[in-house]
Amino acid sequence: MPAKTIDNGFTARQLTGAASDPTHAGALSFMRRRYTKSLEGADVVVWGIPFDAAVSNRPGARFGPQAIRRASAIFDNDPQYPFDADLFEDLAVIDYGDCLLDYGNHQETPATIEREAATLVNSGAFVVSMGGDHFVTWPILKAHAAKYGPLAMIQFDAHQDTWFDDGKRIDHGSFVGRAVRDGVIDASRSIQVGIRTHAPDDCGIQMLYGYDVEEMRADEIVASIKARVGDAKAYITFDIDCLDPAFAPGTGTPVAGGPSSAKMLSVLRKLGSLDIVGADIVEVAPAYDHADITAIAGASVAMHYIGLLAERRSRLAK
Repeated sequence: MPAKTIDNGFTARQLTGAASDPTHAGALSFMRRRYTKSLEGADVVVWGIPFDAAVSNRPGARFGPQAIRRASAIFDNDPQYPFDADLFEDLAVIDYGDCLLDYGNHQETPATIEREAATLVNSGAFVVSMGGDHFVTWPILKAHAAKYGPLAMIQFDAHQDTWFDDGKRIDHGSFVGRAVRDGVIDASRSIQVGIRTHAPDDCGIQMLYGYDVEEMRADEIVASIKARVGDAKAYITFDIDCLDPAFAPGTGTPVAGGPSSAKMLSVLRKLGSLDIVGADIVEVAPAYDHADITAIAGASVAMHYIGLLAERRSRLAK
């Protein structure tokens, strides 16, 4: 089988080009990309943050990056739907592995994540981050805002995450409010999609509630997002609990009444015209999953981010 590869995450000789490992075997990097700590030549960096000490309900999202990588093996080699292309023909993507965190010293966690995120962002690569609970988005946002200024945030989530805190708490339910107060995100250009809970303050962010999303077509949701974000530099954060538990049971705080994975992936597919500078997928907790349903959805979200970037690269090359 001279055309086949195996363990492409370690044996790849270049950063571009599809792998052809058997889907049931081989090193489980994200979509078989080369594992490396070298950022040289990388257009996209996939990075895991295995942290879940900030959860308010069920822990386990520290295993999310592993689960997403494992689920992404099914995307190996074939042209990816809905992009109908080898996403890695011209786009150099690496798997940077995970952020090393001290599980016994959580107060150091935010600075550790922010420091490593800044290294990745400042390399010029697009960073696709895999959590971990939703707190990890806070230091990642700070690293992006330090480079790009206040960001428009597109948040797919069942929760607003705008609960007040003192600026020191390690809490996955308050990072959005903190980001607004600290000027990391621009609330007037930010939108939350799929919200199915109530917090005391919306912080000036537009919300599309879960039942409204259910009544809207994907094109209508996309129009709302684009109208809100405009030409601002945008960051996408996708909490997997945005999806109904039927499509994402493996998460820490599931909320019934959410949209399907098909609808939200269709929305992501249509956001390529926005100036997206970073993105994450968080709150995949495989201990509560069944048959990798949630991990596959999470891997699909990350694959869509990369697909949009590959299309942008193709457009710019013409």
